[in-house]
Amino acid sequence: MGVVRLCGSPEHAMSRRAVLGALGAGAFTGGALANPLAMQNKRVLMIFLAGGVSQLETWDPKPGAPTGGPFRAIPTSVPGTHVCELLPCTAGQIHRLALVRGINTAEDDHGKGSYIMHTGRRQEPSVNYPHLGSLVAKMVAAPENPLPGYLHVEPGGSGGSSSADAAFLGPKFGSVSISDGKPPANIDLPGTLTSGRDDMRHAMRRKADSRFLASRNTAETEAYTQTHEQARQMIAKKKLFDTANEPGKLGDSYGRHDFGRHCLLARRLLEGGAPFVKVTHTNYDTHHENFDFHIERMGEFDRTFATLIEDLHQRGMLSSTLVLVVSEFGRTPNINRNYGRDHWSKAWSIALGGQGVVGGAVVGKTNATGTAVVDRQVNAGHLFATYFRALGLDPAKKHYIDQRPIPMTDPAGSAIGEILA
Repeated sequence: MGVVRLCGSPEHAMSRRAVLGALGAGAFTGGALANPLAMQNKRVLMIFLAGGVSQLETWDPKPGAPTGGPFRAIPTSVPGTHVCELLPCTAGQIHRLALVRGINTAEDDHGKGSYIMHTGRRQEPSVNYPHLGSLVAKMVAAPENPLPGYLHVEPGGSGGSSSADAAFLGPKFGSVSISDGKPPANIDLPGTLTSGRDDMRHAMRRKADSRFLASRNTAETEAYTQTHEQARQMIAKKKLFDTANEPGKLGDSYGRHDFGRHCLLARRLLEGGAPFVKVTHTNYDTHHENFDFHIERMGEFDRTFATLIEDLHQRGMLSSTLVLVVSEFGRTPNINRNYGRDHWSKAWSIALGGQGVVGGAVVGKTNATGTAVVDRQVNAGHLFATYFRALGLDPAKKHYIDQRPIPMTDPAGSAIGEILA
């Protein structure tokens, strides 16, 4: 019997017959196969490894080099391509991913590096640029979509939304935080309120909104009205947040830790129609004990991420979902006196796959010690142009602010054609 290799080891294999049987029985909720047209909708999933994951302990190992650290490089599902041994499960999915190993963003500050990787631009005093999630929410999401266009599943936090992420696109395209993978607050109607009375309330609100908008129509008032409508529609989608009815083996493969739960929720949200979901995995700022910390963090990330990629593939979603694994920068090749690696943006790596991406491609090369890019150097502008092309969007598309044209991506950054399908 064929098996779905969620990892390289036998205990992490799932019967293909069991997966397809679960799909046929409806155990994988969301109607993945019931509506093939829905799978044509393009989506983006961003896995953000907050703090600065080490490229040497993930996508670009340098075993035997003085900067290489203690871990081996292991073969992957793509002949000739190796990754760090901390990624044995993900190694089996490299044929569905592309690696970009020649990134130089030239910014070693956490906040500024994060801004660059979310917007594709360096910070400027004259303009604030929108996050990729906000751009996707505006340019890809259907207007009638009941889910917010930019959802952020994060550990901890207080929930809520951030209109600042949308910058000049307007507050309706800001991010909405899903704190600790839990449903938004007040997603259930009060027990004393019937659906009929709720309909009457919303009819009254719409009438009041219409009168107000007739004389004070601004981006903020439109966003206010749209938020109410979207909140009401989300109530009908609240089952997306209930992961209890997922098959037990699948839940085990994702992992019962926070990151596993969050990635499983992200898949459910994407399957339910969310155009952009970001999942944050934390604690990669390894100035001390880099190797111990990466054993721990990659131990959570590896199996969960490999399961997520396989799950998306089995559901027919991977081909229409652009998957990104990014961080604000990498870690220094040189190992400090605390057995840590510091911030390093001059030569690092990311992984991406799915929609519009050539699986198994590797672009860029660093030198033998990982201190510099020696072939096909790119920056965040190139990455964003690549994301847009992968989604079938024009990177040069402009948004106008007071008749001032602002390209959606940095005009100096061209797409990385070698990894585009």
